[in-house]
Amino acid sequence: MDYFDRLSKKIKERYKNYRQRLYLYFKRLVIPIYLLPFKLLTYSTYYLIKFSVKFIFSLIALVVECVVFPFKSLKNLLKSLVVAGVGIYLLFTLLVSLDYFRTHYGYIGKYFCTFGVKENLLRSVVRIVGGYSEGSGFFIAPNRVLTSFHVIADEPSPKIIFTDGTFTTAVKILGDKRNDLAVLYTQDAYPDLVIGLPESVELVDEEPLLATGYPMGTEISGKPTILGGNFIDYRKQNNMVVNYVQTSVSLVSGMSGGPLTDQCGKVVGINTLGVAGMSMFVDAVSARHILPSFTDQEIKKIEVDPSKSPDEAVRAFYTYLKARRMKDGFNLLSREYLKKTDFQEWTNRFTDIIDVDVMKSVMQGNSKDTVSVKFMTKNWRDNEVELHFYEGTWQTVFEDGVYKMLKSMILEVDQPQWDWFYD
Repeated sequence: MDYFDRLSKKIKERYKNYRQRLYLYFKRLVIPIYLLPFKLLTYSTYYLIKFSVKFIFSLIALVVECVVFPFKSLKNLLKSLVVAGVGIYLLFTLLVSLDYFRTHYGYIGKYFCTFGVKENLLRSVVRIVGGYSEGSGFFIAPNRVLTSFHVIADEPSPKIIFTDGTFTTAVKILGDKRNDLAVLYTQDAYPDLVIGLPESVELVDEEPLLATGYPMGTEISGKPTILGGNFIDYRKQNNMVVNYVQTSVSLVSGMSGGPLTDQCGKVVGINTLGVAGMSMFVDAVSARHILPSFTDQEIKKIEVDPSKSPDEAVRAFYTYLKARRMKDGFNLLSREYLKKTDFQEWTNRFTDIIDVDVMKSVMQGNSKDTVSVKFMTKNWRDNEVELHFYEGTWQTVFEDGVYKMLKSMILEVDQPQWDWFYD
C-alpha cells in the first residue's frame, strides 16, 4: 500500500510541476501583451528551426546506419537484400498502378468516384415513348429531358416514363433534327433526377465509359441497361456543328437519347448510333453549346379541327387522348353524354393510355352524323406495354360550333388478323 501511495504522490508532484511550468511559459508569452505577436513569430521560427535541424541530423544518421548495417554481418546483408527486393517490387507496382490509372481513367480520382454512379443512372434515365419510335432520355434541368430527335420524330406528344412506372407527357418540344437532338419540357419539375451537361470534358485513350438506356424499348420491361466500353476518339462529320465520341460500346435499338458517362457519372455524350461493336455519341459539350438554338419548326404539331366534320371531330377526340390533353377531349363530349359522367370519372378510364393510333375515321355510308372508326392503344400497366385494338362507330352532334361525341358503339378486337390493319 505504501508503494501506491508513493507512486500517487510522485505523479501529483510531477503533474503540479508540469502545470507550473506551463503556466509560467504562457505568462512569459502573453505578458506584456504588446509583445505577443513578436513572441509568436520568434518562438515559431525557433521551434521550426530546432525541429528541422534535429530532423536532418536524424535523417543523416538513419542513412548512415542503413549504409553500414549490411556490412556488419552476413545475416544483416541477407536481410538488406530481402528488404531491398521487396522495396523495388513495391515501387514498380506503384508506378505500374499509377500509369494504369493515368491511361485508363485520366486521373486516379476517377477510380475512386464510382460509388453510387450506376445506382443513380438506373434511377434517373427515363424511357421516351412516341407513336412511331421509342428511346431513352435524361434530365438536363428539373423540367427538361434531352433525347435524340429521331426518337420523337413525327410525334407531337411523346411520353416520358420513369423507373417507378409512372409517366408524364411532354408539354413542349424543341429540337435540332440535323444534329439529332431534342428537348422535352415537363409540366412538373424533377430536380432529383437531373444529370446535366458539362461545360468541358477530358477523356484519355481507352478510358472506361458507361452507356445507359432501354434496349428494345418497351418490348423489354424493367430498369435501364448499363453497357460498358472504352473511349476511342473524337470524330467530326462534314458540315455538322456537333462532334461525336466514338467508343467500343455496342449500342442497341431503344438506347438512343440516353447518356454516355465516365466512371464518375459525368455525361460525355448522348447515345446516337451503334453498328457492329462501334458506337457514336453526340459530344455532350457540343450539345450544350447548341441547346439555345433549338426550335419547334421541325416538331410535329397537333392539327385537328372538330368543327370541320364529324370524322375530323372523332379524330380530334382520340388525338387529344393520345396527347393527354384531357380537358380538350372532355370538351368534345356532348351535353347528352355528360349526363352520365363527369371529368374525374371520365379521365380515370384512360389513366394508363400512353398512345392512340387512329387508323380509320370515316363517315359511315350515307350517314351525316355517324363515323366508322378503327384505332389501337398502347396501355402502360405494371411497367409493360399492352396493345388493344378497337373498332366501331361514334354518333356525333353539332354543338357550340363543333361536332361532339354523342353515342358510341366501340368494341375491342381480340388478336386481329393482318388484314384488319389494312382494311
